[in-house]
Amino acid sequence: MAKVEIVMPKMGESIMEGTILKWLKKVGEPIAKDENLLSIATDKVDAEVPSNVAGIVSEILYEEGAVVPVGKVIAIIETEVTASSTPTAPSPAEPIASGAESASEKNGAPATAEGVQTETTQSTTASKRFYTPVVLNIARAEGISMDELAKIKGTGMDGRVTKADLLHYIQSRKKGVEVSTTTVAPTGKIVESAPPASAKSTPTPIIYDAARSEVVQMDNMRKLIAEHMVRSKQTSAHVTSVAEADVTGLVHLVNRKKSLFEATNGVRLTYTPFFVDATIKTLKQFPMLNASVDGDKIIIKKYINFGIAVALGERGEGGLIVPVIKNADEMNLVGLARAIQDLASRARSKKLLPDEIQGGTFTLTNYGTTGNLFGTPIIHQPQVAILGTGAIVKRPVVKTLDDGTDVLTIRSMTYLSLSYDHRIIDGALAGFFLQTLCKTLESYNEHTIL
Repeated sequence: MAKVEIVMPKMGESIMEGTILKWLKKVGEPIAKDENLLSIATDKVDAEVPSNVAGIVSEILYEEGAVVPVGKVIAIIETEVTASSTPTAPSPAEPIASGAESASEKNGAPATAEGVQTETTQSTTASKRFYTPVVLNIARAEGISMDELAKIKGTGMDGRVTKADLLHYIQSRKKGVEVSTTTVAPTGKIVESAPPASAKSTPTPIIYDAARSEVVQMDNMRKLIAEHMVRSKQTSAHVTSVAEADVTGLVHLVNRKKSLFEATNGVRLTYTPFFVDATIKTLKQFPMLNASVDGDKIIIKKYINFGIAVALGERGEGGLIVPVIKNADEMNLVGLARAIQDLASRARSKKLLPDEIQGGTFTLTNYGTTGNLFGTPIIHQPQVAILGTGAIVKRPVVKTLDDGTDVLTIRSMTYLSLSYDHRIIDGALAGFFLQTLCKTLESYNEHTIL
């Protein structure tokens, strides 16, 4: 029997760690080649990890909930297939490691060169805390010592300091706001030290009737969404402008040509490809909205990677993910329709690749699917603008005829809301962008060539 090591896979260029959500196999159970062994979560996407060999699961080296650096061995599979190129497996006597303490560290081994485990020096009974490579790299870049890092309050498992905790600490420190810290008690336990009552960052205590309330723990995706949304609000100066477009011609176009379009191209015709197409054409005229801010520099992208927000779950309770159509500015309506349907379908079945949710330059979110008229979307960092599309509804509208006569007519109308970063985009620029977008949408009619 040969022992084959299964390691934490690298799910993207910028991903340095993964969280083990669930082991799909137990020790002693057989597993086939390409059968899923466990599910993991990263700060980009959730995924299932298959085994690259067939055999018996002999060891599981990390518990569920553990945060493991990329490349670390997480399980051992015994197989009759010789794996001469596979590194030697750890001793079977080695105990299971958790996200907070590995087997070698339990036996008193020093911290590794990767810095995954660090010992505090605040007392003779100092406890060990887990730090991911991402946290350590950020701390090193910001000049935060290990003693200072040990004082930061962690919201992760077993008090682990997450990337979000560290970024919040750094931002608060720059603003001169005192934040919650931790100290090591003589017992070895981490004790929280709250900031003074006058500190702005002190959260308001939540008072509720426990007997008539339900406490639900956030899953990994919800925690990531919460972190990203708060960070976006803290990064960009958000402003939202709203315009309305008469899309009666577009409605007629879709209704009359959707059957032929699907029969010809093998993909359903919806309104979304037209909104994406119109936005791309408008972005080419207003490139400042297809940019990012880097300190005092503005990075204007000469390409358009178009993100489309997709709600997961039947009622959107499964979270939100933003797959990206790469080089969308090079596609026609048919290409956009195919890309949108493919990405949305694979997003809901959790089959997206990590690279397919990265690198977006502009995002569209459609809350019209739930019947809502408009909203104020939050910018998807590091982008500088996001477009929201509302429900298309028929309502009476006053139109002026060529002879100057005003008439009341029924039209299909929709609201467009643009949230933008006021650091580089002013209201006038956003206004011209929206009005140009409206005119482009209003140009679609039953004579448009698909």
